[in-house]
Amino acid sequence: MKIKGILTGLLSGAMILSACSGKDDPEATATNATSASSQSTGSTSDGSDSATSGATDSTTSAGSETGSTTSASSATTDPTGDTGTTGCTFLSCQDGGGSDAECDPWMEDCPEGEKCMPYADDGGSSWNNLKCVPIDESPGQPGDECTTKGTGGVSGTDDCDLHAMCWDVDPDTDKGVCVAFCDGTPDNAMCDPGFGCAQVNDGALNLCLPACDPLSQDCPGDDLCLWLGDGWGCVLDASGEMGAYADPCEYANACDPGLMCIDAGYVPNCQAGGCCTPFCDTVDGPACPGQGQECLPWYEEGMEEPGYETVGVCGIPQ
Repeated sequence: MKIKGILTGLLSGAMILSACSGKDDPEATATNATSASSQSTGSTSDGSDSATSGATDSTTSAGSETGSTTSASSATTDPTGDTGTTGCTFLSCQDGGGSDAECDPWMEDCPEGEKCMPYADDGGSSWNNLKCVPIDESPGQPGDECTTKGTGGVSGTDDCDLHAMCWDVDPDTDKGVCVAFCDGTPDNAMCDPGFGCAQVNDGALNLCLPACDPLSQDCPGDDLCLWLGDGWGCVLDASGEMGAYADPCEYANACDPGLMCIDAGYVPNCQAGGCCTPFCDTVDGPACPGQGQECLPWYEEGMEEPGYETVGVCGIPQ
């Protein structure tokens, strides 16, 4: 049983929420999860693409070769679905943030003195579009403390330099840390050593995030270690008061640390499109919590990444 392909599909279309949204945000919990694999390479047939909701047919083998996780990694909601939520889950299609995007963050094609920035154009809590904004007079560099201007950290305006944005913003202070955008192209993304490129929210976000281990959840602060589509990286925790085992979810970062959002068919009695389930060690891990669940290997046999050979996720074999 292979999971990575399924998970990758979900993540490739996944939507990430800002840190301020949390569990009490209606967008942080959902009833329609979709396996993003249908959007990405289609390694799974469950249709749970993380960028859109409504995954119903989850498949157990995700096919590491496809790089799209559809079943467990990122359930998402369809902007046109009946849940009233917008956007995808954590990783998403690389379509540049929508046909009405004002600019391209890979090309940085804004007028001189401006930069291309992701923002929420619908008053929501997730970045879903791109626009040109002025660069601060004394801009911060990646790793520097930063401040956003506007509410919720999703206004698109901050004091970070060109090709960077203010990330992990504290909703009480509007302060976060500058994070670099990925270099290269969507098909050949590059980050500094120790970082991976997360291309999420339908291409509105492309960030170099710290690499991590999903079994030890070794991210700084309360960040989550999730699959980025091409490796493991640290992302914001938007689980709020939800996110425990079997809780409903639709966003990739809407589960507690050590758990991920997976299609309903993998979690017993899941009454939503997706529910939270734990990562597990295929060799030394404890038994999975749900009846009928097994520790399903994340990678297809022979495709394991060094250091991640025993990574799995608890799910009912399909």
